[in-house]
Amino acid sequence: MNKKNLVITAAYGFNIDQLELFLKSLRQFYFDDVCFFIGNEDNKIEEELKKYNCICIKNKIDKKDIQLKRYQLFYDFLKEKNYENILCCDSRDIYFQTNPFEYQFNKKINFFQEDKIIKDCQYNSNWILKCYGKQNFDSIKNKTILCSGTVLGKKEKVLEYLNLMNQHIINYKYKKSFKYFITLRRDPGGRGCDQGHANYIVNNDLINDKAFFSNSSGPVATVFYLKKIFFDKKFNLLNANNKPYSIVHQYDKRWDMFLEAVSHKKKSLNISN
Repeated sequence: MNKKNLVITAAYGFNIDQLELFLKSLRQFYFDDVCFFIGNEDNKIEEELKKYNCICIKNKIDKKDIQLKRYQLFYDFLKEKNYENILCCDSRDIYFQTNPFEYQFNKKINFFQEDKIIKDCQYNSNWILKCYGKQNFDSIKNKTILCSGTVLGKKEKVLEYLNLMNQHIINYKYKKSFKYFITLRRDPGGRGCDQGHANYIVNNDLINDKAFFSNSSGPVATVFYLKKIFFDKKFNLLNANNKPYSIVHQYDKRWDMFLEAVSHKKKSLNISN
């Protein structure tokens, strides 16, 4: 019998040290299926993941390409399954503080915002400009950034979203030579432009029955631009309602604020590194 919920992610070329906090923190609260897409040569990580009862699917894809290709892999896997709720997420830079499926979601697909609008982030602006052009960028530049690294919803709606992402990745290629008004120290290239596709799709209402959750008061903290960082005595990161976030994402972007909390989390979970 298929289980109700699924966490689906990718970890090409990683090692267990990079995933242990994700896995151990998740398995404190959540016991349904977790599916990892990994490389054909990732035999050691496969062995370790199976200790946490994870589904492992191997593919011959360069780890530099997986960020965009994962959407098709996720879609192909999910379309034949009977899960009810799906969390599509990153892996290396996430840890969990509660079961992410226990939050009361009222819409069929849920997106989690950051604490900045698109035009004020040079990276998000760059991705949208170089995939969609200035006119399309201008139409959504005042929208709040949403993070493509955490999306949760009903299976049929997640499939719709993944299909849209695949179409846009194919039809709106990253144009590195496009002239634009933002100066980056280093052009990150097309890697990461799935964030631009997600923001374009969702902010242009190409998918409906959706909800947006604030970075300050919602269940997911995307830490890079998080304005207010509060911990309780157990080093749980709290939102503006003094509730522990379910998911903490991009904590490594703010090591100055998270080093003690992450060290405490690892110690409590018997993670040595």
